Amino acid sequence: MLPQSRTSLLIGLLIISSFVVQADEHDHLYGENDEVVLWMNTVGPYHNRQETYTFFSLPFCRGPKQTISHYHETLGEALLGVELDFSGLDIRFKSDVEKTVFCTVDLTEDQYKAFVYAVRSNYWYQMYIDDLPIWGMVGEVDDTTDPPTYKIFTHKKLEIGYNENQIVDVNLTSDGRTKLSPHAKLSFSYEVTFKPSSVKYPDRFDKYLDPTFFQHRIHWFSIFNSFMMVIFLVGLVSMILMRTLRKDYARYSKDEELDDMERDLGDEYGWKQVHGDIFRPPGFPMFFSALIGSGYQVFTVVFIVILLAIIGELYTERGSLLSAAIFVYAATSPINGYAGGSMYARFGGKQWIKQMVVSAFLLPTAVCGTAFLINFIAIYYHASRAIPFTIMIAVTCICLFVILPLTLVGTVLGRNLAGQGNYPCRINAVPRPIPEKKWFMEPLVIIMMGGILPFGSIFIEMYFIFTSFWAYKIYYVYGFMLLVTVILAIVTVCVTIVCTYFLLNAEDYRWRWTSFLAGASTSFYVYLYSVYYFLFKTKMFGLFQTVFYFGYMALFSIALGLMCGTIGYIGTAKFVRKIYSTVKID
Repeated sequence: MLPQSRTSLLIGLLIISSFVVQADEHDHLYGENDEVVLWMNTVGPYHNRQETYTFFSLPFCRGPKQTISHYHETLGEALLGVELDFSGLDIRFKSDVEKTVFCTVDLTEDQYKAFVYAVRSNYWYQMYIDDLPIWGMVGEVDDTTDPPTYKIFTHKKLEIGYNENQIVDVNLTSDGRTKLSPHAKLSFSYEVTFKPSSVKYPDRFDKYLDPTFFQHRIHWFSIFNSFMMVIFLVGLVSMILMRTLRKDYARYSKDEELDDMERDLGDEYGWKQVHGDIFRPPGFPMFFSALIGSGYQVFTVVFIVILLAIIGELYTERGSLLSAAIFVYAATSPINGYAGGSMYARFGGKQWIKQMVVSAFLLPTAVCGTAFLINFIAIYYHASRAIPFTIMIAVTCICLFVILPLTLVGTVLGRNLAGQGNYPCRINAVPRPIPEKKWFMEPLVIIMMGGILPFGSIFIEMYFIFTSFWAYKIYYVYGFMLLVTVILAIVTVCVTIVCTYFLLNAEDYRWRWTSFLAGASTSFYVYLYSVYYFLFKTKMFGLFQTVFYFGYMALFSIALGLMCGTIGYIGTAKFVRKIYSTVKID
C-alpha cells in the first residue's frame, strides 16, 4: 500500500495493545529468497532536517518491480512526515545482485535544473530496509572548475548484513558520479551484497547511536552539577524557611498572649496578616484550573513516556515515540479532568462543563493551531511535512471521542471526590488592600526571577535534546532525561516556595498565579535559548524551516511551562496550607 492511501489510522491507534509500536510490514524474519523491500523516504537540504520532500519529487526513476507485500503507516509516521515510497528494486534475502541498470532518464531542461538545485543545496535522501535507516547524498559539487561542475550519484551499492534469518546491518555506497548537463542521459543502477554478521538483532541500532556525544564527561558533569544544585537548594530552603518560620511562630505566639488593646498598638506584619485572603480564589479561576489540569496531564505523560522509552527503546521504530505520546496523552485525560475539575469546584465555580471543555482542549488547540499554520507553508512548499486531511480527521476524532469523554469522567469524579475546599482559614468577604512594597517584591519581578534556577538545572540537557531533534542525532539516554526531570521538579518546587514566602511576607496574597507563573517562567528562558541555538548552533535557512523551528519550539516551551508551573503550584499550595494550619488564627 503506498503512502497516499492512509486509512484506518484511528482504529489502528485505538487498538494498540502495547505502548511499543511493533513492526509495520512483517515480523523481521526472512526465509531464503524472501522479498526485502527497499523503501525510499524523503529528500531535502542537509541543514534543514524538517524541510523534506518525497524522494521522487526529484526526477529519479523507479525500478521495474510493481507489486510489494502489504504495508501500513502509523499515525506517528504520518505526523512526522515519513513518506515511504516503494523503490521498485527487486531484492531477495541472501540473494546477491550484480551491478544492474534498472532505469534511464533523458533529462529535460526542468529536470536538469531540479537536480542542479538539489546538488547545490546539499540535498540528501533517506531510505529504509527492514526499518533500518540509510542515508545518501544526491550528488556533489566540483569546485575545481570554473564554473563549478555538478555531479549526481547514479549507482547504489547496498551491503546487507544478516544474522541467521534476520537483517542486522545495512550500508550504502554511492558511486557512479555523472556530470549533469541539459538533455544528458542518466543510467541508474544498483547492486546488492549479503554478508553474514555477528551483530545480534537487539543490538542492530547501536551503530546509529553516538555514545561519545551523549555520554561525554560534560553530560555527566551537568547531571552532577544539577544534583548538587538540588542538594544546596533543598538545604537552603529548609534552613532559611524553618529558621525564619520558627521566629514567625514565636512572634505570633507572643502576639496571641497580648490583649486586644496591646495587639492593636503592636507592629503587626508578615504573612499571618493575610490569613483572611490567602485561600481566596484567583482571578480567572476557570482558566487557572484548566492550566493546572493540563499541567498535571503533561507531567504524567512526560513521566510515563520516558519510562516507556527506557524500557522499550522506542527510538528503534519509526514514529513510535510520537505514537506512544499521543496514546498516553489520550489515556491520561481523566487526570486532567480530575485535577482541573476538583480545583474549579473548590474555587466555587459553577460553569463546570465550560471549564471541562477548556481544560480538555487547551493544549490540543495550541498544538493544532500551530500545526495548521505550518501545514499551510508545507503545502505551499509541497513538503512531505504537510499533514494529510485524513490524519487531521483522525486527530480530531481522538480529541472528540477519546480525550473529551475521558476528561468528562475525570471532571465528574474530581468534583464529587475532591471538590470541597476545607481551608484552615476563613475567607474574608472583602479583600484586604495590598500595601506598597519594594520593586523587587512585585509579582512580575518574582515571576521572572523564579525561572532562572530551574532553567540552569536543565540548561546542558536542553543542548543535547535540541541537538538530537534538530541535528541528526538519535536521543537514547532517557535515563538522563528522567533524572533531569526529577531534578527540575525539585528545583522548581524549592524556588517557588521561596518566592511565595517573600510575597506573603510583603502581605501580598496573590500567590496562586505568582507561584504558577514563577515555575512556568522556566519555559521563557528555554525559548530564549532556542533562539540562541537557532542563530549560533545550526545552519538552518528558509521560511519553512524557520517557521517550523520556532513554531514547534513554542509548543515545547508551552508544554514545559504548563508542567513546571503546575509542579511549582502544587509544592507551594502544600507549603501554604501547612504554615496556615500550624498557626492559630483568630
